[in-house]
Amino acid sequence: VKKIATKKLVIFDLDGTLTESKSNLDEEMANILCDLLEKWKVAVMGGGTCKQFQKQFLAYLRCPKMRLENLFILPTSGTSFFRFQKNNWKRVYQYHLSQEEKTKIYTAFKKTFKEIGYVKPKKTYGKIIEDRESQITFSALGQKAPLAQKEEWNKKNDIRRQLKKTLEKHLPEFEVRLGGLTSIDITKKGLNKAFGVKEIIKSLSLSKKDVIYIGDALYKGGNDAAVLKIGIDTIQVSGPKEVKQIILKLLSH
Repeated sequence: VKKIATKKLVIFDLDGTLTESKSNLDEEMANILCDLLEKWKVAVMGGGTCKQFQKQFLAYLRCPKMRLENLFILPTSGTSFFRFQKNNWKRVYQYHLSQEEKTKIYTAFKKTFKEIGYVKPKKTYGKIIEDRESQITFSALGQKAPLAQKEEWNKKNDIRRQLKKTLEKHLPEFEVRLGGLTSIDITKKGLNKAFGVKEIIKSLSLSKKDVIYIGDALYKGGNDAAVLKIGIDTIQVSGPKEVKQIILKLLSH
């Protein structure tokens, strides 16, 4: 907690950190985040689209508008950046993949599935491969899979590291990262959470020592791991329950 208390900006991962995978922000977390926003600047990053952030996170965050000016949103793994100004969310930047790049990624998935003999699960929920404009995301059970099924697949059938290794062979100019419990995120090389962190540091005229990143996937190959290369302080967490304890201790510090 002492490590965070001196910081000016706290950056959180969304899925698996502030919320369970693809689940809505719960009331307790929403309330303590609002309290945190009174004293600290807070950024939230995740693999989901702007629409997903709105549905999963912002819709449940009922803070006074003045406090929202301390909140910064970076969807699709930091390839987009939004801030709240003059009672509205304003886009700072958003980098889209070209149609040619998207086609190349889809083709790489087809080749990879064939090469490793991947067979998709019998029951899936929604799209398996989703175009998020600045990111293509593979979800083994589909984008709308229930949390319990995702947790079971993650424990028993997770072959994403094999998929990742083969995809990287076909997509040397892209970044391939594991996300959440069942996902793989693909973006342009260099457009990742580290890029997003650097951009927000620059935008707010902060230094690296002013910032801390809290996430559940700071392990090698995880979708938070890119931020380790920047040289900012980080905290690896097990999930929302641990994050709540950290925030509550910080607020009472």
